[in-house]
Amino acid sequence: MYTSSSSTSRHCLLYTPGLTCYEVAWGWQQSLVKRRKQGNSDDQTANPEDVLLLLEHPAIYTLGQGASLEFLKFDPAHLPHPLYRVERGGEITYHCPGQLVGYPILNLRHHRQDLHWYLRQLEEVLIQVVAQYGLTGERIPGLTGVWVEGRKVAAIGIKVSRWITMHGFALNVCPDLSGFEAIVPCGIADKPVGSMAQFVPGICFDQVQQRVAQTFAQVFDVKLIPTPLESLLTTEPHTDAALR
Repeated sequence: MYTSSSSTSRHCLLYTPGLTCYEVAWGWQQSLVKRRKQGNSDDQTANPEDVLLLLEHPAIYTLGQGASLEFLKFDPAHLPHPLYRVERGGEITYHCPGQLVGYPILNLRHHRQDLHWYLRQLEEVLIQVVAQYGLTGERIPGLTGVWVEGRKVAAIGIKVSRWITMHGFALNVCPDLSGFEAIVPCGIADKPVGSMAQFVPGICFDQVQQRVAQTFAQVFDVKLIPTPLESLLTTEPHTDAALR
């Protein structure tokens, strides 16, 4: 059961499909962003709700739009896993099962029109979540993400256009980290990647997902509304009367 903020908070539609092909989730994001750009205005009632996608991906690599191939340790002609170049900022990263990926589709006109604030808010969500497991999440000046005891447990890479966000964060809950050995993750060679499971053996992925959702709602002051895919992608505005 996902808890959310007060009834006066902005709605945020929540979709948790589980293991999802990267291209499929990427397409969802593009569709959601396109609709929100079409309705973008300063009038909150004229805009679709925010969305949070929480899911996992099969093993893949993604490159930010300006990412360099020099951070690959393999020949791009012989890929160990699929490789995608996408719209987000940042260098190369790795996704796989056991890693919780969050894609917030937010209209920052109704939060704060400040990209640095948005990045720090995403970090704050993750810092608060790992704290619930007795871990101290830290920021490193000049870098984006969250570290625990010197290991990067969460990466962040976003795209914002006309104040609509896409892409987001990846929290290493209990993944097989070996896929990171084939790259220089996020272009950072001197800081290892880690996972929550290294510090909390037997950690429950589903519980972490629930806590991320709850904490996201609190940090961004939104009311989470679990929503099926067909309703998420509809062109009709959401109302409480449509809830089941």
